[in-house]
Amino acid sequence: MLSVMPYDDPEELVGLANDSEYGLAAAIWSRDIGTANRLARQVKAGTVWINMMQGLDAAAAWGGMKSSGVGREMGWEAIEAYTEVKSIWTSLA
Repeated sequence: MLSVMPYDDPEELVGLANDSEYGLAAAIWSRDIGTANRLARQVKAGTVWINMMQGLDAAAAWGGMKSSGVGREMGWEAIEAYTEVKSIWTSLA
């Protein structure tokens, strides 16, 4: 699903974005980078691009929030999904 919406009130934009049951990715286009970064932190999406689209890096986690999936692909977060932490203690005394 793609929605393109102009906005006057940034808080209204966050409410509209977060009202969706999906949260795979979002893009915010703005001349005000401070506002864009604040909005990116508030939008419930696994990836948020600012003034760009579909930038990916294999070292960065990829995955959605809400009904857009569970877990992460790529990056350290994906490696952790395939590992288990184990402690072994041995006394040699």
